[in-house]
Amino acid sequence: MAKSRTETTYNEWRHRQRGGLKALQEDLVPFFHNTRLFRVYSSTLVPGLLQTEDYAAALLSRIADFHGIPNDGPEAAAARVRRSQVIHEPGHEFALLIEEGVLRHQIGDTGALAGQLDYLLTASAQPALSLGVIPAATRARSMHPRETFHVYDDTLVSVELVSAQVNIVQPAEITLYLKAFRKLQQMAVYGAEARALILKAIESLD
Repeated sequence: MAKSRTETTYNEWRHRQRGGLKALQEDLVPFFHNTRLFRVYSSTLVPGLLQTEDYAAALLSRIADFHGIPNDGPEAAAARVRRSQVIHEPGHEFALLIEEGVLRHQIGDTGALAGQLDYLLTASAQPALSLGVIPAATRARSMHPRETFHVYDDTLVSVELVSAQVNIVQPAEITLYLKAFRKLQQMAVYGAEARALILKAIESLD
């Protein structure tokens, strides 16, 4: 039965990953080019749009091992980085939020994490990109850490679970995620304050 546009789609990873993780990255390229506004909140990882190749390779290799599929992590990482070049193209805006803990989660070796953090400092200077970091010391939070989610324009929310990707197109549900995103934005720091937290995380690697 065909799904109506108002239904939530639940796509199990075991089906989506059949063609390999590299193909999964490449499948999204046309969609990314057609999206004007990206909103991403991540409580656990650097968002894919800002991942370096080393960081992505370590992460995607772990995912392949966990799901018991052929490990094409390095090739998938290169495809992810190519896909992320959309942040340099005109006609797109990016509002990205991360919890401060993301800066300290050890993905890959120390060199991979150091390179990733250094890239965040560079990427955050992109004129069409806003990177907010929610400090761990934030008191009286108006919104506790949530599941990682992506909002594409105002028409699709994508949530990644252990077993599946949930795609939400129901307007009332999208409105709730946008409300959550605004509350999370209000707790984040930007610019010099965000860079200070990134630099503090880099210093802790020594």
